[in-house]
Amino acid sequence: MEDYKKKLGGLADKLKKDPPKTPIQEVHPVKSVEEAKETEAQLNVWIPKSLLKKVKGYGLDHDLSLKEINILALQSFLEHNVKTSVEHNA
Repeated sequence: MEDYKKKLGGLADKLKKDPPKTPIQEVHPVKSVEEAKETEAQLNVWIPKSLLKKVKGYGLDHDLSLKEINILALQSFLEHNVKTSVEHNA
């Protein structure tokens, strides 16, 4: 029984002398892989005011910016017309 009390007493002394070692969690931000963006160029055009209102309304309804709508519209236009012009030239 005395050995047990000595061991407990020694343990209490050790706990008092040594500061508690609490693990510290390290937080590392997740590195997102960014897509290589194509360089951009500015495009300024004048369009009818009524068309601009329609485009803005569409953007609000579909959560798209004017830039995104313009890019989609130009891509669609070119896809359609490139196919058509290749068919006419063949």
